[in-house]
Amino acid sequence: MLAAATLLTSCIPQSRATPDQPPQVRPTIVSLNPCTDAILAEVADPAQILAISHYSKDPRSSSMDVKAANHLPSTRGTVEEVLSLRPDLVLGSTFTDPATVIAYHRLGLHFEPLGMAATIADSRAQIRQIAALTGHADRGEALVARIDAALAAAAPPANVQPIPTVVWQSGGMVPGDGTLIADVLRHTGFTNFAAARGFGQADFLPLEKMLADPPGLILVAGQSAETGQNGGDDRVLSHPALKALTTTHRASLNPKLLYCGGPTIITAARQLAKVRQTIHPEPGRGTIRRMVEGHSR
Repeated sequence: MLAAATLLTSCIPQSRATPDQPPQVRPTIVSLNPCTDAILAEVADPAQILAISHYSKDPRSSSMDVKAANHLPSTRGTVEEVLSLRPDLVLGSTFTDPATVIAYHRLGLHFEPLGMAATIADSRAQIRQIAALTGHADRGEALVARIDAALAAAAPPANVQPIPTVVWQSGGMVPGDGTLIADVLRHTGFTNFAAARGFGQADFLPLEKMLADPPGLILVAGQSAETGQNGGDDRVLSHPALKALTTTHRASLNPKLLYCGGPTIITAARQLAKVRQTIHPEPGRGTIRRMVEGHSR
């Protein structure tokens, strides 16, 4: 009779199961980089998160709300620390040292390498991957929907021409076209000025070239954009010669928005939309400044 009752219980559909049925057991997780930290915090139960990276508790490197990060345990990413937590899953990077990855496997830990998203589509796929691993695919879809809504809200009007834009980092470094920030720029009404002139990822755009062929906008992604304090950028970004670019606008962009996908895309899209809205370009009117002046008249 006991065997028959057990068999009968196993045949009850999930939706009709008794309230006494034990909850689904979902994996416990350690995340080792701030990009995956931010996504994990959105899709996993807090009890599933055994640790995030220490980077997420530093305002200079965090891709998530620091107050939220401070409520979660963290590690500095050593194998010993991770092993002591005995997680079911370790979210790492494709740049993780191979010897470290081998160590995780030998210790019986599931190490999941995740690359850096190079496009918005890559980020969507990564969100869905992490959400599926946590057992909360629906939360991944909800985050993707929020990102798509933010991009739609930040999109320029159909009659507005894209603004040629340089994202200028410390030393004059610029992002290439196959980068996440370049894709976000395209979705929010900008073009990658440096990439259009043959510069690739992490190339250096000399000040002389900037002066000889100025863009419509310089997004300064240096130290002062990160700290919110004046005078923090290096000499290239604050060079007095840049004042000669009277037809070029300048704005700050926090460098933390350049690399991580997930919820970071929402913040980046909103900030870029605000920058574009302060410029109000009109098609076919020459330089950005003349377009603004013509619009104001």
